[in-house]
Amino acid sequence: MKRQSNNEGGERAALSGKGGGGRRAGGLVIVDKPSGFTSHDVVAKMRGMARTRRVGHAGTLDPMATGVLVLGLERATKLLGHLALTEKEYVGTIRLGQSTITDDAEGEITASKAAHGLAREDIDAGVARLSGAIMQVPSKVSAIKIDGKRSYSRVRDGEDVEIPARPVTVSSFVVHSAHEAEAEDGTPVTDVLVSVVCSSGTYIRALARDLGAGLGVGGHLTALRRTRVGPYKLDQARTLEQLQATVDDTEGGGLPVMPIAEAADAAFTRWDVTEQQSRLLLNGVRIPMPRFEGDGPVAAFGPDGAFLALVENQGGKAKSLAVFA
Repeated sequence: MKRQSNNEGGERAALSGKGGGGRRAGGLVIVDKPSGFTSHDVVAKMRGMARTRRVGHAGTLDPMATGVLVLGLERATKLLGHLALTEKEYVGTIRLGQSTITDDAEGEITASKAAHGLAREDIDAGVARLSGAIMQVPSKVSAIKIDGKRSYSRVRDGEDVEIPARPVTVSSFVVHSAHEAEAEDGTPVTDVLVSVVCSSGTYIRALARDLGAGLGVGGHLTALRRTRVGPYKLDQARTLEQLQATVDDTEGGGLPVMPIAEAADAAFTRWDVTEQQSRLLLNGVRIPMPRFEGDGPVAAFGPDGAFLALVENQGGKAKSLAVFA
């Protein structure tokens, strides 16, 4: 069973950017990414605020998208690859009636077809076909590598890109409303407000594309906001302006950071080990490990509450993925 963290503890921990143990230990910062910024842009901003080069992110957000972007500072960067694999949640708007080269509003329109008069039951049926365990072809304008070259680079060079479908899980795909509108070029369109809960690697703009294709009118994503990454939600996130204000506040504690132990306890199944097990685990010994419900890494904590390592069960024994003690 996963134990949810109390975010107040994370708010009390701060990274001043002036050196000291807190900076070396690091932790997570939950950012509310603004539209128009790449994930790398946000990382660059955070490097300046935290005064460290060791900053990374758990899961890219497209420039158009806003919302939860989880950043790791210093030693917490070792958590990011595992956090990126957790479930994500979004709200967005799909425009039916127009297709774009990028499958979102940032790309040029490639086809238009009147999309007024669509029956709600047909839209719901299309959404149902894109729910559950599905095979999804990622957007052509994406960072996926094809023979060592990014797909978006191949598209930009005029190549006809074919990306193989991959398995993803769309746990929830819900239509909240659908209303008819008129696009800037006069095309009658239908804008659909949706929420999606999905596995890592799912392209929401590909869902928009496929929903439109299934309805015979084309579609693309016009707005997207990520509201959750694993256990980290939008109400924990701060804008870049809010974070900068905490850094500039000379009377405050500096940049608010969620400590590594708290972050691990929130995101992964917890395993409390004995003192003897702690010593063996930290010395690279693969100790017997109980079976926990669910897949993914397990966070091992010592008897004093210290976060020791992320481990996985391999043949009934603990294999260390990343050591933090």
